[in-house]
Order: sequence, then C-alpha cells, then structure tokens
Amino acid sequence: MKSKVESYLTLCKPRVVLLMILTSMVGMALAPVHFSWAIFIFGNIGIALMAGSAAAINHLVDRQIDRIMHRTQNRPIAQGTISTSDAILFSIILCGLSLFILIKYVNGLAALLTFLTLIGYAGIYTLFLKHKTPQNIVIGGIAGAAPPLLGWVAMTGHIDPGAILLMLIIFIWTPPHFWALAIYRVDEYAKADVPMLPVTHGIYFTKINIILYTILLFAITLLPFAIGMSGWIYLIGVILLNIRFLQWTIRLLHTDKPAVALSVFRFSIVYLMGLFVILLADHLIKTPPFFIH
Repeated sequence: MKSKVESYLTLCKPRVVLLMILTSMVGMALAPVHFSWAIFIFGNIGIALMAGSAAAINHLVDRQIDRIMHRTQNRPIAQGTISTSDAILFSIILCGLSLFILIKYVNGLAALLTFLTLIGYAGIYTLFLKHKTPQNIVIGGIAGAAPPLLGWVAMTGHIDPGAILLMLIIFIWTPPHFWALAIYRVDEYAKADVPMLPVTHGIYFTKINIILYTILLFAITLLPFAIGMSGWIYLIGVILLNIRFLQWTIRLLHTDKPAVALSVFRFSIVYLMGLFVILLADHLIKTPPFFIH
C-alpha cells in the first residue's frame, strides 16, 4: 500500500509533469534573451506546481470514472487513500505556491498564463469538454500544449512566434497520442460513458484521424527549421522521428491488435521527448551553451 506521501505525489501525475517540464525547459533555452538560472529554476518550479494542482483537480473530478476504468482504478482518490477535501486543499496549496513563486521571482504574464492553463485543463477540459464532445482532447489540448510557451514567456516576459510554434507542435501531437490510448481502452471509455472518438465514431475512423494528424504533425515540426529557429541536426532528427511515427500509425491502421495501439501511444511519448531533446541539442551546438552565458 502506498504511503501518504506517495499518494499525494501520484495525485500530481509526476510522469506527465516531467514531460511538461522538459518542454518548458526547452522553451526557456530557445528564448532569444540572456539565459537566467534564477528564472529557469523558479519558473519550472512554478509551472510544475501548477501542473500538479491541475492534475489533482483532474483526479478529484474524475474519481467516479477512475473507479470504473482499469487504468485509473488505483488512483488515490478513487481508492479512498486521499479524501476529496484533502485533495481540494492540496490543489489550492500547490496553486497558491505556484502563483507566489511566478509572480515574485519570474513575471506576471508567466503567472497569468500558467494559471489559465489550470483553468483550461482542470476546468474547461475535465469538467466540461471531456464529457460533451469527441473533440474533447483536441480542444482541451491547448492547455496541455502550453508548457514550452510558458517557459519562453517566463524567460522573455512576452509571447513570440517561436513560442507559439513550440506550443502548436504539442497541440497537433496530442490527438494521435491520446486517441491511440483511447483505442486501446475503448471498452473502458464506453463503460464510463466518456465520448472519446473511437467510442462515438468507431476505431477505424479514429485510426484515419490519427494518420492525418501525424501527417500534419510532420509538416508542422519542419517549421522550426524553415524559420531558422533550428538547424540541420534538428531537421534530420525530426524527419527520422516522424517517419517512425508514421510507420507506427500505418501499422495501427492495418491491424486489430490492441497491443499495437498501446505501442503507438508509448512511442508518441518517446517521439515528443526526442523531438524536444534534439531541438535543444541543435540549439546548443549552434550557440554557446546557456550555462556559460
């Protein structure tokens, strides 16, 4: 049985938050200003705390669904390890700490945008969109795509086209990523009465949409090179990643094996991590390492 500390940590969805913070860090590193270690540290702490707060609200709102679905039935609130009142208090504390850190040590715009991501994910997506439309993950993906923009804004104090492009990459990546999992768990989503695309429009239709979004993602991820944000290392790396992603989605189209859908979902995580790591590596090779600025 998990300890109380482990349960609260689980409430924050740490693996998801770590991936978000990776993209936030890259956004900070690519921002065209003098790199600040203070903003890097405090900015990422603030963004991580707000992400944890949003995750806790997600656990709280979805506690009835979580008890039905095998993937989520061991979550702390669903199991009764953490009470709803304690979860609310925990989320408020994380949100408050995040805002305090971002306002005091980073900048007001970063604090505002970070808070808006909580509203978008925990409020608009979790409370409303998730249960109303099969396009839930598409529209709600705006909040989940924000971390690189938040990192960029933390470092610069304003929004630039480069930050929006990094956000757009994650926004387009989110549907094929999540729909692959939805195919794998389609029976559970149907049982929980959550209108995910494979539940409402069928698995084959969802597979076609996954391929279409992956093709669009291929095109969007070439833009950092096209506008001069990145160089040849990124271009070669991202082309290889996209080819592999397309291979997986085409394989998914031509098979009924649930395990392939799960493999697509898992590869999509590797894909996004790899893309941002390559983007950072390309940047550091082109410019002096940020840690000696």
